[in-house]
Amino acid sequence: MYKFLKHTVLFSFAAINGVAYAQDSPSLAANSSEGKAKLDTLNKNERYSYHFQTTMIGQHQENFSAPYSGKNSLLTDEKLRLSATSTLFLGARLWKGAEVFFNPELSGGRGISSTTGMAGFPNGETYRIGDPEPVISISRIFLRQTFDLNSEFSNIDGGQNIHKGYVSTNRLVLTFGKFSVADIFDANTYSHDPRNQFMNWATMSAGAWDYPANTRGYTYGFVAELIKPTWSLKGAVTMVPEVANGPYMDMNIGNAHSETVEFDKKITINKRNGIIRLIGYYTQADMGNYKEATTDTQYHLDVTQTRSYAHAKGGFVINAEQELSNSIGVFCRYSWNDGKNETWAFTEIDRSFNIGVQVKGTGWKRPADQFGAALLLDGLSKDHRAYLTAGGYGFIIGDGQLNYGLEHVIELYYSAKLFDNFWLSPDYQFVLNPAYNKDRGPVVNIVGIRGHIEF
Repeated sequence: MYKFLKHTVLFSFAAINGVAYAQDSPSLAANSSEGKAKLDTLNKNERYSYHFQTTMIGQHQENFSAPYSGKNSLLTDEKLRLSATSTLFLGARLWKGAEVFFNPELSGGRGISSTTGMAGFPNGETYRIGDPEPVISISRIFLRQTFDLNSEFSNIDGGQNIHKGYVSTNRLVLTFGKFSVADIFDANTYSHDPRNQFMNWATMSAGAWDYPANTRGYTYGFVAELIKPTWSLKGAVTMVPEVANGPYMDMNIGNAHSETVEFDKKITINKRNGIIRLIGYYTQADMGNYKEATTDTQYHLDVTQTRSYAHAKGGFVINAEQELSNSIGVFCRYSWNDGKNETWAFTEIDRSFNIGVQVKGTGWKRPADQFGAALLLDGLSKDHRAYLTAGGYGFIIGDGQLNYGLEHVIELYYSAKLFDNFWLSPDYQFVLNPAYNKDRGPVVNIVGIRGHIEF
């Protein structure tokens, strides 16, 4: 970890102060004198943006018992594991409505059991990479073009990959380049950021959404968004990796690609704001088939031997959030995929449900703090379950056999803002049936601590 700290100091030298998140404010008419003055100021002063984050997570898993283990099992006597990331968010305005963003990232460390043994993995900052040495990579580099469709504007605060200023309340946004699909789709105010909120994979994103990404969570593609005052519609066409959870994208884009569509609708309950998001996706790739690998002896229970571009995967997500008061919000997600073909990019979950609450610290006079609690239930399709029961392995889970049960996780965290730009968050996760196996545990306790800095 010393090497990571040394690299982080060098990497963060150029970081400057900024604001973290975008928020809408009342609209402003561009054709008014006030509107023109503020828009002129925006064009003059907000041409460039510079932001920085670093996050370090330590997690310890309590020892537990198990009658057997396989090559992808959660270790029964795991040590303390550390992970860390540091990211620069650099942006510039080019011409009217055009912005370019560039995010170099330094990442290192390792998750417990080398990021295997749980479908809903407990550390959203850890990738499925074996080498813990710190590595610099380009996480994002993309162009965003916005077309204003009316003359009413809303104010947004600047943040990571967001320029401070005014945006049309009715606009078309086009994005090209390298990015994370999860940056744009499946957002949730209370559960989407493992650097500040819940850390479990199946809480930061919909567990059964096998979203297109390389090992580190990024892809190349195109996104179009039509944004209205009370609803929005988004669509994406993106690349997929050559192999399951692989680092390189498949250049055979005629046979390997993924499409995602999302419809968002703002709602109001008791004069409190909420949002419902409906997401559908379809991915075609050189995938293996669970049933073929299980029933045909020539494949020797190896799903990778059945790969074909004729295979595809489809699914959906229902994502909802609702404000209950100025300090309390609740959320839930349900996601499903057909589970016939190999998990390709995210994690081995075919059905997932989570529900939770976030409470700001206003009631105990710490308004910048927040507490969160969530329950996760993850499951497998019939074909996926049969494959693992027979002794097959995926890239995340596989114990050599399976006494099937839903994977349950309860996660609790408290994020304390100790200084202007520093948060410290203890985290606890209670796990029942890791990797859907009743024979392991039956209870696994994982405790963690997260330090987060952003400017």
